[in-house]
Amino acid sequence: MKELTIIIKPEKLETVKEILDTFHCGGMSISSIMGCGTQRGMIGDGNGTNVIKGLKTNINLLPKIQITVVVDDDSVEDIITDIVEKVGTGTTGDGKIFIRKVEEVIRIRTGERGKKAL
Repeated sequence: MKELTIIIKPEKLETVKEILDTFHCGGMSISSIMGCGTQRGMIGDGNGTNVIKGLKTNINLLPKIQITVVVDDDSVEDIITDIVEKVGTGTTGDGKIFIRKVEEVIRIRTGERGKKAL
């Protein structure tokens, strides 16, 4: 099993949810986050100053969505391919996917383990 941490632009959330649903992902966690990558978050006044929730700041952060999902190993490459094809625009800031190995999953309600717990 693998844990995918998918960081995307907020407007791409529904697309990623549809992709994950296509692969019958049993659940996901979604968080609103702020971050920047190689674009350094330059959307403000051009001097490195941005306005976040009405406050001027020199921290160059952009709103992003972080999706965390655990999937079966067999689905990982197909999910990644779909996300890159359907979410990517070819411009800076499209996002990232981080992949980690998951050793075990346990469903608390039933005690099921492994793939059954997904």
